[in-house]
Amino acid sequence: MDFALPQGLIDYLAELDTFIATEIKPLEQQDDNIRFFDHRREYARTDFENQGLPRHEWEMLLREASMRADKAGHWRFSAPKKYGGKDGSNLWMAVIRDRFAAMGLGLHNDLQNEHSIVGNFPFVAMYEHFGTEAQQEEFILGGFGRTRRVAFGLTEPDHGSDATHMETRAVRETRDGVPGWRIDGRKMWITGMHVATHCAAFCRTSGKDGDAKGITCLLVPIDTPGMVVDEYMWTFNMPTDHPRMHFENCWVPESAMLGPVDGGLSIAQSFVHQNRIRQAASSLGAATYCVEESVKYARERKPFGQDLARNQGIQFPLVELATQCEMLRTLIYKTAWEMDNMEHKELEHQLSDKISMCNYYANRLVCEAADRAMQVHGGIGYSRHKPFEHIYRHHRRYRITEGAEEIQMRKVGAYLFGYLGPRKALFAK
Repeated sequence: MDFALPQGLIDYLAELDTFIATEIKPLEQQDDNIRFFDHRREYARTDFENQGLPRHEWEMLLREASMRADKAGHWRFSAPKKYGGKDGSNLWMAVIRDRFAAMGLGLHNDLQNEHSIVGNFPFVAMYEHFGTEAQQEEFILGGFGRTRRVAFGLTEPDHGSDATHMETRAVRETRDGVPGWRIDGRKMWITGMHVATHCAAFCRTSGKDGDAKGITCLLVPIDTPGMVVDEYMWTFNMPTDHPRMHFENCWVPESAMLGPVDGGLSIAQSFVHQNRIRQAASSLGAATYCVEESVKYARERKPFGQDLARNQGIQFPLVELATQCEMLRTLIYKTAWEMDNMEHKELEHQLSDKISMCNYYANRLVCEAADRAMQVHGGIGYSRHKPFEHIYRHHRRYRITEGAEEIQMRKVGAYLFGYLGPRKALFAK
């Protein structure tokens, strides 16, 4: 078995390091942009007087960084070559996300709003699999051209993980001779609505509560009457771009439909595996950063005249975390490699449990590592002059979003006990 990273990947990591040093770090330092990353970060990023939304200056800085990365050929790395990308694989993306997060906070990679100089674009696969040619041109090319941005309207106030009990309804209705859909219902945690051009609204169009079939995806333009943002929900980590919203007598034409009628749940699930493995890699990198910073501090700090690191009460918890990081890294990289060598449609049936293992465990691990880093650093670790509180607050949400850890553990359990997946045949009667 060969666990060595491909030489091409090693070379690309070096290229990215050079780009960060020459283009991104200087931008991070100019015009006091470091305020977005030092102890002032939460205030600098958040317009508390405007619903807690991201400040314009913060979002413009992220835009400038991604534009520079795009010009250098990095931002679209994961996208197909025909859209200006490099067909970046899951393995390469996992290694890059791990490495970036292990560098600590910075303009190169700030996942509070999914920003990275090497972007993640699950929408490309979504439109390629389910969109019409017109939708592909509008939303894929428009997405890269920053003229289109679609918020994902799946979650509801009373229905989070269980989307099959969706209460938002869409019924066929013709207006002014044009066939279309009338939408009524409520949504919540629809990230990015403040800058979105469209909301991908998932609605029950047939069937009964609990049915996987009968959900349809409708692309609703942001200025459509009847689609209303009620408030932006303030969160553990600010700023916020997560609204509570509702649809009331909201109408869109038939052309707004993405994918088949009643087949929208497959769209919602189409890119979850790629997102989960990349999120796991980011959490792993952040956990590694917390461990390494704690090790350095423990060697430098000399209470009572000797290294703090000589204390086994300091050593052993970090040893445990470092061990978990090393084991998890192997599993993430192996799983990402297997994803690259498997048909997309087979992921759910063959590898979904391993992807969930990586995701829930990494998200839990980084929270433990950030908490331990605070403890090792003492008072300064608890302060905002160190990044650990920010890392904890940010990554804590990943234990809920992208599939709560309980939901993912249930998936692993179903595979382990043979209710789903390859082991099902072992328990067939």
